[in-house]
Amino acid sequence: MQVEHSLAFDQFVLDQVSGELYGRKGAVPLTPRALAMLEYLAARPGRLIGKRELLDALWPGSYVADGVLKVCVAEIRRALGDDAQAPRFIETAHRRGYRFIAPVTGASRPTAAQQAFEPDPPVEVHYARSGDVNIAYQVLGSGPIDLVFVMGWVSHLDYFWREPSFARFLRRLAAVSRLILFDKRGTGLSDPVLLMPTLEQRMDDVRAVMDSVGSRRAVLLGVSEGGPMCGLFAATYPERTESLIMIGTYARRLRAPDYPWGPTPEQRDAFCRELLEHWGGPVGIEDRAPSKVNDAAFRTWWSTYLRMGASPAAAVVLTRMNAEIDVRHVLPTVRVPALVLHRTGDRCLLVDEGRYVASLLPDAQFVALPGEDHLPFVGDQDAMLAEIERFLVNARAPHESTRKLATLLCLEAGDQPAASDQIDALVADQALRHGGSVARTAGNRLVAVFDGPARAIRCATAISSAARRAAQPVRIGLHTGECDLSAGIARGIVSDIGNRVAALAVSNEVLVSRTVVDLVAGSGIQFDDRGVHRLDRGAPEWSVFAVRQKSTPDEAITVS
Repeated sequence: MQVEHSLAFDQFVLDQVSGELYGRKGAVPLTPRALAMLEYLAARPGRLIGKRELLDALWPGSYVADGVLKVCVAEIRRALGDDAQAPRFIETAHRRGYRFIAPVTGASRPTAAQQAFEPDPPVEVHYARSGDVNIAYQVLGSGPIDLVFVMGWVSHLDYFWREPSFARFLRRLAAVSRLILFDKRGTGLSDPVLLMPTLEQRMDDVRAVMDSVGSRRAVLLGVSEGGPMCGLFAATYPERTESLIMIGTYARRLRAPDYPWGPTPEQRDAFCRELLEHWGGPVGIEDRAPSKVNDAAFRTWWSTYLRMGASPAAAVVLTRMNAEIDVRHVLPTVRVPALVLHRTGDRCLLVDEGRYVASLLPDAQFVALPGEDHLPFVGDQDAMLAEIERFLVNARAPHESTRKLATLLCLEAGDQPAASDQIDALVADQALRHGGSVARTAGNRLVAVFDGPARAIRCATAISSAARRAAQPVRIGLHTGECDLSAGIARGIVSDIGNRVAALAVSNEVLVSRTVVDLVAGSGIQFDDRGVHRLDRGAPEWSVFAVRQKSTPDEAITVS
């Protein structure tokens, strides 16, 4: 408990025992309601306090109109000599709440009375069905926008709230939004899975949770490796994305000649060995929260949080899957406003990586913040939260567009007219089975559209297998890129590239571009290098790969 039992700011002292406010000339008169509101705000300097939280905390169980808050703030401002247009003490966030902006001493450890005002942590867990997997999620806050928070690496909803700094970070987000939290499949309270999820499956999980809570559009906030997935979601589902926030993130995880910042494969292997040997302890704390390295309580929480979030083997599989992520070709197709935040001394992911991500996004703000901590809720979280809140006020997607990221399956059939209807029916049936749709037919060419490359590849191999058994030659090429899907027709250079990839294939072979390979990390799909080809006139050459096909249940399909 607080020793002083007082809150001091500027020339004023608020005595929490006597319930009096004192200035240089003695006691400052305030009604009990105004004094209670001032105490609540001053005990939480820098934090935006939502109107609902204030009403519930100050007058629990009673109906009080939020107009009372305006009356109290006006009274407090008169008492403190504050100006609403240029405030020194209380800042108003229009329609959202209030923030105490003056420095306060004695506010770091609230009294028992203050603690009684704190709302209970929103720990109720719900489940959404994503395919055959149950995804655990929580919802809190009632702000004007939906905000989906995607934590990096591993997570555990219950243990978010066991660390005060994390709980405070989330509560402040919930004060300006309806905050949606979830555990990725295979981690935390969500179903365990035999194979770690692909980016595509994680997008499915986000959509399942949004559907479960009735969210049509949301701001996506991704931390660390949650950033690439959120970027891919924004490009693939612009109609469901309001804007994008990425914190301490990257476009590619491993080092490459044209990406000098990531770890080498050898360094990633060494980290995976460390996970297996030391999981259960505070693994990675030196890079992720250097300011907390000597904090015994935080070290204990971090160790437990990781242990509850995933098993050692799952942590290794997840780390190896993340190492394959490369969304550099995807980020330029994101058409919603974006904010990229990165601390200048981040030891886990270099600030140059965040700056590079922002440079690839067409409509992005990049903000470099001081500090070394990678975890956003550690260190100066107020500076980071202030940037997020400013962005949320104005950043909205201007309108829904027919342009979006898609994977096109381009098929070239033989010239036998009798087989044309059979191939058409096969492609239409398999596209439907795998979540795609046939978008255009031209001569002996078919195009099917998918919102995920792994689904498109599995559809392509099923078609190829069935056509091969029926002695019907087909050549299939896949490419992922931005295209215009107006009137159900795929337009744009992505379709041309897909057709050129297909033209390189031999009979019943499935070829894909480098972009497709980069986006199916963790899927288990294997490829053989087919060299470098110029697929787009005047553009750089593209690497092309053949899908390594194997017998699957899909091969029971026949062409009739």
